[in-house]
Amino acid sequence: MRLSAELQDAIQRETDKVDHRKLAQATAQITEHYKAADFSTPAVASEAHRAAYLAVRLPATYAAIQRVFAEIKLRAPREEIVSLLDLGAGPGTVLLAAAEQFPQLQQATLIESDAGWIAVGKRLAEQSGSTIVQQAQWLKQDLRSGLTCEKHDLVVISYTLGELPQAAAEAVLNKAWKCAAKFLVVIEPGTRRGFAAINAARSALLANAAMILAPCPHHFTCPMDAVGDWCHFSQRVERTSQHRQLKGGALGYEDEKFSYLVAAKSAAPSKGARIVRHPGKHSGHVKLALCTAKGQIENRTITRSSKEAYKRTRKAGWGDLWIE
Repeated sequence: MRLSAELQDAIQRETDKVDHRKLAQATAQITEHYKAADFSTPAVASEAHRAAYLAVRLPATYAAIQRVFAEIKLRAPREEIVSLLDLGAGPGTVLLAAAEQFPQLQQATLIESDAGWIAVGKRLAEQSGSTIVQQAQWLKQDLRSGLTCEKHDLVVISYTLGELPQAAAEAVLNKAWKCAAKFLVVIEPGTRRGFAAINAARSALLANAAMILAPCPHHFTCPMDAVGDWCHFSQRVERTSQHRQLKGGALGYEDEKFSYLVAAKSAAPSKGARIVRHPGKHSGHVKLALCTAKGQIENRTITRSSKEAYKRTRKAGWGDLWIE
């Protein structure tokens, strides 16, 4: 996945405001902060940090969010998303992705506690060709101090819930579900910690009569958690030359690992299974690890003799829905 030229240019304008050495230093600090998973202090706390985040983190989170939104369109193609609420909006990454995926979007509300991020988000919006992005409502509010919101078709908590204290996370999730008219999306880094936040949210939402639209094809206990594993997926994103320089990477891409959940107020019965590992593609056969509607992880081998199924497995990827 590649960012649009319009968004790349907007990011470049922001990063050009910061000296390259300060930008590189801020990139390293952000990386260390997230590795330490210590959220007692903000990972992004200065102009240099915000610029570094735009350069090296926004493309990856944008790609993951796009992937999740595409899943909603796949699983609920007849549902129109006309209003969006983003909780913990940062620079507005969710809105930028939503405007791309949901052209019928008419209203967007973004809640963010950091005035610096709101300013950056508004500058990015000014350079967007999307009317809904330009006209979005930004509200300065700390999620930890309580949340007031109206009903929106789609509510998103992206890369935020796992950074909150447990009590605050539970309160935000509960309020977010009440504010969701159709769907609630939660996205976290594809780490054990990130998945733990997703799995806890899943349990809480099921207790509140939510339907799990994706990625789970069932409402049973997560079978991966039951064996000490964690459910996550991967989305490849193209790196810019600046991104490679700041991260010290030689490859022209990186793979963003993420865990996610799409909860629905109502949904059709789940069909198929979820591919939860990279398919093992060999000569004459493909091996799949599937999370099935029975709430179990099953390993399947699809051979060349299963003509149609074999053709589909050759194109299938980690995280795809598999229908037999």
